[in-house]
Amino acid sequence: MNIREIQKEKNIQYEERHVLAVGRLRGIVPEETVPGQYLPYFQDVAIFLLELENVRRKVESGEWERYSIGEMQSLNEILYSDVLEEHYHKSYANPAYAVKKFGTDMGRLLSMLYAEMRSGIAYSFENRKDYLTILYELFIEIYNTFENTCQESDKEAGQKDAIPGVGTVRDIIYWYVSDYCDVFLADRIMEQIDPSYSFAVEIIENSDLENDRYLYRFGEYITENELGTARHLRTLPEETLQKMADVYTEGYRVGFINTGKDLSKKSVVNIRYSLGFEKVIRIAMENFRKMGLEPVIYRAASGIITKREHHKNGYHGAVANWQYDYDHRQDQALFMDKRYIERRLEVMRTVYEQHRDQAAQFAGPAVMETFGEKPFSPKSVPEAPAFDEEQKRLSVSYDSRSGQITNEYIKGEERSFTIIAYPVPEIGEKYPEIFNEVIRINTLDAGLYEKVQQTLIDALDQGEYVHVTGKDGNRTDIRVKLHHLKDAQKETVFENCVADVNIPVGEVFTSPVLEGTSGVLHVSRVYLEGLQYTDLELTFEDGKIADYRCGNFDDPEENRRYVADNVLKGHQTLPLGEFAIGTNTTAYVVGRKYGIEEKLPILIAEKTGPHFAVGDTCYSWSEDIRVYNPNGKEIVAKDNSVSARRKEDVSKAYFNCHTDITIPYEELEEISVVTKNGKHIILIKDGKFVLPGTEILNEPFREL
Repeated sequence: MNIREIQKEKNIQYEERHVLAVGRLRGIVPEETVPGQYLPYFQDVAIFLLELENVRRKVESGEWERYSIGEMQSLNEILYSDVLEEHYHKSYANPAYAVKKFGTDMGRLLSMLYAEMRSGIAYSFENRKDYLTILYELFIEIYNTFENTCQESDKEAGQKDAIPGVGTVRDIIYWYVSDYCDVFLADRIMEQIDPSYSFAVEIIENSDLENDRYLYRFGEYITENELGTARHLRTLPEETLQKMADVYTEGYRVGFINTGKDLSKKSVVNIRYSLGFEKVIRIAMENFRKMGLEPVIYRAASGIITKREHHKNGYHGAVANWQYDYDHRQDQALFMDKRYIERRLEVMRTVYEQHRDQAAQFAGPAVMETFGEKPFSPKSVPEAPAFDEEQKRLSVSYDSRSGQITNEYIKGEERSFTIIAYPVPEIGEKYPEIFNEVIRINTLDAGLYEKVQQTLIDALDQGEYVHVTGKDGNRTDIRVKLHHLKDAQKETVFENCVADVNIPVGEVFTSPVLEGTSGVLHVSRVYLEGLQYTDLELTFEDGKIADYRCGNFDDPEENRRYVADNVLKGHQTLPLGEFAIGTNTTAYVVGRKYGIEEKLPILIAEKTGPHFAVGDTCYSWSEDIRVYNPNGKEIVAKDNSVSARRKEDVSKAYFNCHTDITIPYEELEEISVVTKNGKHIILIKDGKFVLPGTEILNEPFREL
């Protein structure tokens, strides 16, 4: 039985429950049987859920396909309007507003409940009657609890406004997430490894991509970024679209070759992208199939059981409101405990074990990122749920143990990835020019960079450590200890990165020796994983973060929490997993020329100066695979003293994060290699490459 038949069977199984739930929702709207303070909340959410049911029926009946483009746009706006910035201050999805209305504990729970109901937008477009029924029943159960408490209190003591205890509501939510882990989480795992979950694939393959209508069929929020991207791609020659797809898919294929992994053993590739790029993705799908890989394209998770904070992992449309996503990033704090974590891990292992052979076929993700949106710097919202110290430890433990389970069934030494990025129209009125420039950046002459970067590596391989200093207000002053080479004729410390898994070309990188790596890393402004940081400073002692700060908020403690949550990912400290020198001065100049430096994604930004990654090394889970540079030398600097712990206790070896922080050329005073005998070999001085044989990298600077 294929997934389409399975889903049809599930809808039949849920039919009776679904009909009852929808009927109850209709009854809630005119009722006045809960305390007046809560009546607007329950009525508004019930109306929203009935709107989702209306959409699902139109999709199921085919009526949706007869909608005009205007009707589609109007419905899209209606579904997402409540969380848009201009309405968010009066939305129950806003924890601050809900807390103001209902008090801290109940407000947080009801705001989280509404956010969970909003995950049903996707389910309505996928005609997931089973998922929607589960959501409806959760909402109805909590409503009934309020109703019953009010009625019983009125009978017994004449209290017309009595409400259930916070613990009662929390327990309902707890058992919802616990009981339905084996539905939502199990399906989520299957979506990642089973190509028969084909909702997005079918839209991409079968839609008329010359018409904007198809974009609204996904059920994601659609803005001028998605529409403008799709329209721009329609203006490009077929050979340009083919080149974009080829760079993307070839980077993936070559990544397997360069790391000595056997792609022929795999049959599934995961494509992750932002809506609007379907004309390129359609070609890429065909390219992958020629390699023997069937695509899986799953949606970025929206439900509390499957999403990972505010991150978008999977295909998605526009983010309606980053602050909304950020406010709800730690909603699990309302119920997370050790029992829940163990339940999740149990489900995860069970699903992988039941589908062991299928999981082994997964080759890894091929990611097409976008950039150009207005940088987001979140507001501090004390009413938003946040993990306590015990929950932070549980979250870190879960990430570690779930990573181990995944690696057991999808082995790190057998999988790879590729990642590339393109701008969206929000980047500015010169979007078409910038888009063409990015195509040029993504297709630069890898052979030229390979030669120049080898010159840098030859100098770096002589060093005991690298010394990096900033200027003009940049306080960076850090020494990065390098691995010792036993045989310099056959071994090397740095990888010569020439645009395979990490497009575009332009960096040399290594895993530093932690012991002896110390100093300050500072950057005036940086954009990491969708969040903006100002005046970010990390202090390292023996390769690990010893202190940290930023300047986003007035309160120093709030700044520390911001860095701790989003850079350290809840860990007490992180090691310096990577040190690299970016060589893509062309990308740097394009950023400066168009004034888009802050909007460049880390994928490109990391190639425009030295960058430092905190967390795991670039070789995590595959350190024992022998890797060679194009000149035949083996790369030996893949481990550090933390990742080496995998040989005794793998739970202490990995952090399941890797965050790159780049210092732009204009903030650099010097990068020099210091040899064992104290000789200083200067690579970059005042933002320019000065090592003989690398001066060609300065040529793009003339455009400035």
